[in-house]
Parts: sequence; C-alpha cells; structure tokens
Amino acid sequence: MALGLQRDNATVKAKHSSPKSPQSPPQSLPLARLLWHTAQAVAAVRAGRSLTDALARCPSEARAGTQALSFLVMRRMGSAQAALQLMASKSPPPNVDALLITALALLWPMQDPPYPDHTLVDQAVQAANQRIAASASFINAVLRRFLRERDAMVLAASRDPQGAYNHQPWWIERVRRDWPQQWQAIMAADGEQAPMVLRVNARRGTAQAYADRLAERGIQAHPVGVWAPQALVLARAVPVGQLPGFDEGEVSVQDTAAQLAAPLLLGDGLAAGARVLDACSAPGGKTAHLLELADLDLLALDSDATRLVRVQETLNRLGLKARLLVADARETAQWWDGEPFDAILLDAPCSGSGIVRRHPDARWLRRPSDISALAHTQAGLLQALWPLLKPGGRMVYATCSVFKTEGQEQSDAFLQRQSDARSLDLAAVTGHLLPLPENRQSDSALVRASPNWATDGFFYAVLSKLH
Repeated sequence: MALGLQRDNATVKAKHSSPKSPQSPPQSLPLARLLWHTAQAVAAVRAGRSLTDALARCPSEARAGTQALSFLVMRRMGSAQAALQLMASKSPPPNVDALLITALALLWPMQDPPYPDHTLVDQAVQAANQRIAASASFINAVLRRFLRERDAMVLAASRDPQGAYNHQPWWIERVRRDWPQQWQAIMAADGEQAPMVLRVNARRGTAQAYADRLAERGIQAHPVGVWAPQALVLARAVPVGQLPGFDEGEVSVQDTAAQLAAPLLLGDGLAAGARVLDACSAPGGKTAHLLELADLDLLALDSDATRLVRVQETLNRLGLKARLLVADARETAQWWDGEPFDAILLDAPCSGSGIVRRHPDARWLRRPSDISALAHTQAGLLQALWPLLKPGGRMVYATCSVFKTEGQEQSDAFLQRQSDARSLDLAAVTGHLLPLPENRQSDSALVRASPNWATDGFFYAVLSKLH
C-alpha cells in the first residue's frame, strides 16, 4: 500500500491510499503519537493477535497512518528483532520492545524511507517520554547506536535466517522445501508492496474503457489482458473514493490471481439459472465475479455471520443477488436441500501464505500446527462437498497459499481417494501461481498475450465429476 506520509517534519498526513482504508479526509497527527499507535499494533501481533484486530482498536484518525507504518514494520520485523538482540542483553518490557522494533524497522535501509533518521529517532524518544518515560533514555541510546553501527548491524542481522528473510524459521524451511529454486525470490516478494488491482464489472464495461476513464483523472492503470480480461493494475494505489463508479458497482478491488476463480468455474459457460455453490464465500469478491459473468442460482455459504454481512454489502453495491446462508459447508445435512449443484467453488480456508504482501502479519502469527489443521479442514470440505456435485459438473478448489500441503498435495490426495474425479489441467492457470513476475512463464499464447506482473500466490485445481 502507498504510504502517503509526509516525510519532512514530525507530522504525518495519513492519506487513505490503501484499498482497505476508510474513505475520509486526511488527518494531520504528530509522528510521536503515530509511532506509539504503531508500536501498540506491533505489540499485539507479537502477542498473537492479528494486525486487523489491532488496527480496529486504533483511533479512527490515526488508523490509516498506523496501518501504513505497521505494514512496513511487519515486513522488516525479523531484521529489527535480530538487531535488537545484538544491542540488548535481555528482552525489554513489551511496550519498550515494540517501540524499539517499530523504530528499528523504519530505520532499516530502504529505497524510500518514510522519514529522515534524526526525525524518527527524535519522535520515537518523544513517544517514549510521553508513555514510558523511564525507558526513554534507553530507547534513545539503542536507536543512536544503531545509526552509528547500522551497516555492521544489518550485516550481522542477515546471518540469522529470520533476520535475513523476515519470516519465521519454520516458514522459511517449508517454502525452501516446496520451492527449492524459487524460495528466496518468494521470501523477497513477500516484503514488497502489493499492487492495487481492480476488477471491472463485465456487466457495466470493459477494462480498457475503464482505464481510459481513470487516465482522464490522472490515474494510470494497465489492463492485464486475455489472461484476466476484467483486471486492471494501477500504477499507484488510490482510495476507492477516487475510483469513478465504485459506489455504483462499476468496479471492485481484487487481485488478478483471485479473478481466475470465476472463469475457471464457469468454463465454457453454464446455462442460465444453473445451481452454483460458493462454499466459503466471504468476503464475497469471487461470489460477485461469478454473478457479473453469468445469470446463476447461486448459494453463498460462510460459517461466520459477520463475514457473510460483508458478502451481502458487496452484492448490494454491485446490484447482484444470491442466496446467503450461515453454515459450515462440511455439515451438509444441516443446510443442503438434496438437489445437486452444477458447479461448486471451494475457496478453502488456508494459511494465506500466498498473500503475505497484503497481510504481512500472517508470517508472524501462523504456527506449524496451523498448517496441518488447515489441511485437515480442506480435506474435509472436499470430501463433504463432492457428493453434492452433479455428474458432469465442475468443482474449483482454490487456496491463497504457496504451501504444497494446501495445494497440489491436497488435490493429488483427493484424486487418489475419489475414483469419479479427474483434474482438468490448464496451462499457466491451474496449479500453483507464485507471487513472482515469472509465475506464469510458459509457451502458452494466453500467457504471452498478458503482461508479466506478479499476482498473489494462489493454487487452483479444476475437478470434473465423471458421469
């Protein structure tokens, strides 16, 4: 996400430049206050709570700026921790630790630092004086030492895997095992800012026509092409309030990889009124995309009633209709009416290891046991939903993960168990998509016709049910 932060003094203008940011006027805040809120968000993540929850507790006027800085800190937290361990003989108290981690991450060498070094140190010390005065001199000493010895500290931190790659060691090893040729590039990509990608409502216009409208407003955007015909990649993230027709349902925010789900499920087309199940529908982007492309009798399930409200809000904005039901998709006896579905989309719960650019706290929150538990849930969903599919019907199994346990291995195991299932392999579309520019390299004309930008990490399997 774009920082949108003023860098020449101690006041930040929290411009709502992320697609997730609320639409409200910019607010000017003292940097010391913003650093403290960011440190509180960092402390929450280090205590095992999500950044989303932490930001929800942040005062509204500070939320956008805190999110921007928190994203930067999450991407460099392993490096900052490694450097702090070199300078502190024992772990500081949580609030002190979080403020130091925040400041060190923001002082880490980067191409476009958000603030001058002296401003950041001064404001971090001021934040400490206001909240944890007894530790202010210690914080000042640590930060000034880091600046004096920064080159040596960065080199020393890079000798620790977590400091070098900014992921937990078990995560690094899993990616290295699954992707021995690409693992370092994947680690590096996770530290980058994700592009803002739009999906133009196919019922309302084309990607090129919408790109032209954006250009009239000084917003650069490039259609992806036939690989994802409704997708536009913005040169720079903007608030959704600046997107013409957003409130009227002309466009949505959705990564290119996620825009493959609906076309994969629809295939060569479903008859009008076809029964379709979106088994894990929240927050509703793929649900809406299906309805933008076809007239369907669509049932959208989610086990979380709060998240299902977001699906309804999305459909309302786009002028689309579906039946929504709060249910655990695995408990089919509780919700299924006994009539088979023509197609099923199973966008299964997963680690989110493919969308770390957009959720940089995920790499610090997940545990190895989470992956085995999620794989068990994914297998259970596949097994429970397959009998609900008509012979000749199609199921798309999707996860936003680069872990093979949640992708190819899960699909392969299902195919071995299910004699009436076969996989439809589509070059450069099914299988694992890595969050790298070269994730679609092939001789396919479809790929050659599309720009070579990185998508989120995803896995797709298209499963056909034999007659």
